[in-house]
Amino acid sequence: MAEEESVSMENKEQNGNSFDLNDYTIIKEGDAEILMHAKNEVFYNKTQVNNRDMSIAVLRTFISQRKQEHDAKLARRTKAGNKAPDANAENPGDSVQHNGEFIDGSEVLKDPSHGESCSIPEELTKNLRGKGREELKPPRVLEALSASGLRALRYAREVEGISQVVALDYDKASVEACRRNIKFNGSVACSKVESHLADARVYMLTHPNEFDVVDLDPYGAPSVFLDSAVQAVADGGILMCTATDMAVLCGGNGEVCYSKYGSYPLRGKYCHEMALRILLACIESHANRYKRYIVPVLSVQMDFYVRVFVRIYTSASDMKNTPLKLSYVYQCTGCDSFHLQTVGRTVAKNNSVRYLPGFGPAVSQECSDCGKKFNMGGPIWSAPIHDQEWVAAILANVKSMKERYPAYERISAVLTTVSEELPDIPLFLSLHNLCATLKCTSPSAVIFRSAVINAGYRISGTHVNPLGLKTDAPMDVIWDIMRCWVKNHPVKAQPSDQAGSVILAKEPVLQANFSRAVASLSKAQAKKVARFLPNPERHWGPKLRAGRQITSKHVSLLGPKALNVINNHEIGDGNRENGDCSNHENGDDSNHDYVEEPALKRKKTEEFDS
Repeated sequence: MAEEESVSMENKEQNGNSFDLNDYTIIKEGDAEILMHAKNEVFYNKTQVNNRDMSIAVLRTFISQRKQEHDAKLARRTKAGNKAPDANAENPGDSVQHNGEFIDGSEVLKDPSHGESCSIPEELTKNLRGKGREELKPPRVLEALSASGLRALRYAREVEGISQVVALDYDKASVEACRRNIKFNGSVACSKVESHLADARVYMLTHPNEFDVVDLDPYGAPSVFLDSAVQAVADGGILMCTATDMAVLCGGNGEVCYSKYGSYPLRGKYCHEMALRILLACIESHANRYKRYIVPVLSVQMDFYVRVFVRIYTSASDMKNTPLKLSYVYQCTGCDSFHLQTVGRTVAKNNSVRYLPGFGPAVSQECSDCGKKFNMGGPIWSAPIHDQEWVAAILANVKSMKERYPAYERISAVLTTVSEELPDIPLFLSLHNLCATLKCTSPSAVIFRSAVINAGYRISGTHVNPLGLKTDAPMDVIWDIMRCWVKNHPVKAQPSDQAGSVILAKEPVLQANFSRAVASLSKAQAKKVARFLPNPERHWGPKLRAGRQITSKHVSLLGPKALNVINNHEIGDGNRENGDCSNHENGDDSNHDYVEEPALKRKKTEEFDS
């Protein structure tokens, strides 16, 4: 009789007889449970529950989509075989020729020398309709940076159809913790999940095209893993990649971003979406080196990171289209107007297609709206970053299994907003930023949307920013709408050299119509569906890297209550003077209630990876 998936606490303690359960805290997320030591030995981040839930939802949809694609491929092959039958075959749909005779799957070959029957050769049965079909093997998953193994355990226990999850880590303590957690989760986890002490880059390079799913969720930049990751994914497989170095990707250190990702960021209001597109362009660049290319199915910015899900295919001819999917961005330093210029273009002649450099420049030396100079960034991925059919399928799956997603409210809100984005519009405008340039009062989003729609253009929101607006209206149309708004809502006189004054000095060519448009509200807004949720608790954000010494200056990351528990575990009750600890135990999270130890306070700040 198979061992039960869920073992009792007593059995769990017996399975882990090499350690004392009293030293560990049991953390449950979804169907998985892990043991976490009070010390910061192995990295675990509670806030990544959103990330893990989203990944599970995408993985379930991928398995379903993969099965549909396989069945459709077999159907096409069968249909193609039936269209060109041999005239001499009695049953051409099921027949194949062997030694001058036609046979079908129900017959056997007669050996003329022995007069005995023998089986049909395997290479022939593969050509028979319904016989020798190549079966679709269950997907294999590689979690390249597993730490405690929580993500790998959730994949194994919650996603049906997975045959194996390989969890890697280069830290010995993490591998020990992962193996301990595998045993702690019972027979299903033990049969599907295996943990290895290995450098993820080396492991992926030595296992090319072996995994249908590769998950990269590093602490920081994933750039050093991308070259090996795109080789480890099987053709048609999916790569899930997280980047948490948002300060770099959003323009805080442009030169660092260029060295890591090969693209220069701009500090516009759209910087978080640009971070997504920089990461996609980087993955595409690595894939192209091996005659491969990517197809994004979902790309999201949540909490403090960006997360992309891309299919990877092999095709030397399709790879040539990459320059058509990349663009440079020109952003005005005065009015924040932006323009895109594609890296390449195609010219069709007869039945051939030529690939040529993109036309340029996309803009003049000075902005046509305000007369200021342009900053140039990129290249970025300017093709769609979502597949709307996938997004709809993922959202439907999440809603149908809402009780199985701990972060259901958050991920359903994100997916709802993503489903309503314009898929072919890169980057977005900020209505408040436009008004700040003109020093005017802001129209409501409904009024502004209506004006754009009445002008004959499309407009939508974006999941990245609740104030962001995606539209295919050119910038001169946007500024004409704002000029018409300012005429009805005058502003104070400004210096003539400011960008807003230069823009307002021009008469609008387009006369904006601000009457309410039917499509000015999305379906989710009309139904009052929550699209942007606040953080569930205080101090919600990235936690400390494993192995870092936890001191009182980390209170803003861990929270006073959690920090107090850790300090009590290390130094006992020595700090319970003056009732400070009792305040934290009673749920008082105010920072000023925590008394820092002078010795710890003097620690150098570089011990903390901010």
